Amino acid sequence: MTTIITNIKQLVNVRTENKLLRGSELANLPIIDNAYLVVQDGLIKDFGEMKKLSTVDSLQLTENIIDSSGATILPTYCDSHTHIVFAASRESEFVDKINGLTYADIAAKGGGILNSANKLANTSEEDLYNLAYKRLQEVIKLGTGAIEIKSGYGLSVDAEIKMLRVIKELKKNAGIPIKSTFLGAHAFPIQYKENKQAYVNLILKDMLPTIEKENLADYIDAFCEQGFFDIAQTETICKAGINAGLKVKIHANQLSSTGAVQLGVKLNALSVDHLEIMDDDAIKSLASSNTIGTLLPTAAFFLRMHYQPARQLIDAGCAIALASDFNPGSSPSGNMNFVNAVSCIQMKMLPEEVINASTINGAFAMEVENEVGSISVGKKANLIFTKDIPSLAYLPYSFGSNLIDKVMINGVFMNQNNS
Repeated sequence: MTTIITNIKQLVNVRTENKLLRGSELANLPIIDNAYLVVQDGLIKDFGEMKKLSTVDSLQLTENIIDSSGATILPTYCDSHTHIVFAASRESEFVDKINGLTYADIAAKGGGILNSANKLANTSEEDLYNLAYKRLQEVIKLGTGAIEIKSGYGLSVDAEIKMLRVIKELKKNAGIPIKSTFLGAHAFPIQYKENKQAYVNLILKDMLPTIEKENLADYIDAFCEQGFFDIAQTETICKAGINAGLKVKIHANQLSSTGAVQLGVKLNALSVDHLEIMDDDAIKSLASSNTIGTLLPTAAFFLRMHYQPARQLIDAGCAIALASDFNPGSSPSGNMNFVNAVSCIQMKMLPEEVINASTINGAFAMEVENEVGSISVGKKANLIFTKDIPSLAYLPYSFGSNLIDKVMINGVFMNQNNS
């Protein structure tokens, strides 16, 4: 089936070259004004200026012509760091934070990650899937067209495997590219607080072999932080993951400067994520590597923490991506439009930079850059159609408005796909 979309006010992030952007390249956002786009069998076949549309071969072969009525069209967002498989929300901890408790205070009294783990242990795989599928549909309608999902709220063999099986089912049924990350090293269960090595051994000897056997994950991750997993434990776990065929991602430098960024670079990690606390050595190490720095500003927003030093990272030549960190404790939203707005407002990123960081660089941060992330021939027709906006900068500027008119996934509008 061929569809021609006409009268596009701006067709955003049109690319013939598929490359990870870093430094000043991040501000280069190719746009075609007054454009058309041809979609065939769910993929982008052609695009260009409206004045050249009469020469398009497909024009005489289809009656399915959609007048975009002056919409701006972008590639859907690629959210490369989420935790959307969880059993219940944690708004009581939100109130605790308002009353002055810190992230560490809440974790110390059995809240935080351990709270989610307790609830997940008592939730069936079917219920977990249904909850996650509903959240997934919600974020797709907000413009997300590819997503990474982590485990990490299981913290036992059975529960971690249950989460990963849910993610595997989502991969089959969601209709968008999904990557799965094993995050058994998210926190130490209470019963292992005095014997942390025993839990590390559980990850190495019981969880990873099952994950490898059932092909349940693409990546391995660890929360490398004071009070969680130290550098030595993180390195041991990540190397075991590599031996099991998984690539490395690391939760790095969220609460303190731990050396996790440098470790990620040493292990050729696909990405190091969070990066609120960055020193010169960590920035230099990241800039000289192929590892992507994934920034999660809505977690900093929700926790009232320092924002990531985005300008320093960009100016140093680092490759950065933006993601939502959607989870019930520190970023209970998968709204990538808000992620981009916060990145402009609080981290002084340009509108062009946030769009690139949340589309093409986000795609690279989960290795789906050949499928999505830009308006390129052969990529999936996963597209955002905006409402009438005066300019591209209006998207992050008007941060409280939902400016998405409709979302197309694989060439089909969401409301035409029983979603």
